[in-house]
Amino acid sequence: MTVHKVMILGTGPAGLTAAIYAARANLHPVIVEGNEPGGQLTLTTEVENFPGFPEGIMGPELMDNMRKQAEHFGASFVNGWVSGVDLSQRPFTVKVNEVDEYQAEALIVSTGASAKMLGIPGEAEMVGRGVSTCATCDAYFFRNKKVVVVGGGDSALEEATFLTKHAAEVTIVHRRSELRASKVMQDRARSNPKIKWALNVNPVSVQSDGKRVTGLEVKDNATGESRVLTTDGVFVAIGHRPNTDFLQATLDLDAIGYIRTRGVTTATSVAGVFACGDVMDPHYRQAITAAGSGCKAALDVEKFLEGAATLDWSTSTVAHA
Repeated sequence: MTVHKVMILGTGPAGLTAAIYAARANLHPVIVEGNEPGGQLTLTTEVENFPGFPEGIMGPELMDNMRKQAEHFGASFVNGWVSGVDLSQRPFTVKVNEVDEYQAEALIVSTGASAKMLGIPGEAEMVGRGVSTCATCDAYFFRNKKVVVVGGGDSALEEATFLTKHAAEVTIVHRRSELRASKVMQDRARSNPKIKWALNVNPVSVQSDGKRVTGLEVKDNATGESRVLTTDGVFVAIGHRPNTDFLQATLDLDAIGYIRTRGVTTATSVAGVFACGDVMDPHYRQAITAAGSGCKAALDVEKFLEGAATLDWSTSTVAHA
């Protein structure tokens, strides 16, 4: 079996940036594309906040450009999803589609995180056309419009507060009468005149005219009655799930499942395995921060394979020999 120098698991901004850097370093990376080649950006429309595109760029086009750039420098791609890994010894073994096996001296895990969705009628069809999971990414498109945020935790209230910088009105929809968010976040939201409340209701369906979102149907838990909240956008903020099930506890993960990395590096608990992007970042979740961490991962892998650097676990830094 051919042993590759480095394999990259995932093709979002983090994985493809890592692929570009690794390929330019003559590491001939092999990239496993995953279930959603290109990551979450392929589900968006126009991206206006990625540096270098003053007029914006469509999400799928941006990811296609990154993929072509990686291929230009010699990266190769494997279609499929990672069904398991053996990190007990090097070279590491990666199983793809539960059938094919690959081996590599180093791994970069960039499998991202998936936003939890409501699973209601009309939601999936309108993603990118009024349904969003990222206020930072899409708030600008809802200037002076009405939007709804679904969720009751800190993230939901933070998203709602951010949206008030652009939207004319933000309604927070939560299935319970009590919120899960911290008191400081609740106080901040309740003091914001742009924020309205629809509590103790369950979302039933996303309404649209086929081109854009027009409303969110909700059912009152107390009366059982349904009504439609008129809105131009629905922001789903009920959390994210890191795509780490395939690791099967082979790496050090936090309680939610995000990969823990060491200090300022992308090194994980297993020497030779590195992580970047949303799979290790529950905080920023931006394309540009994911791309930056992908660059770091490729540089860390290059040093690791050269044997010119080792991880100093006591200081969590890379110490050069």
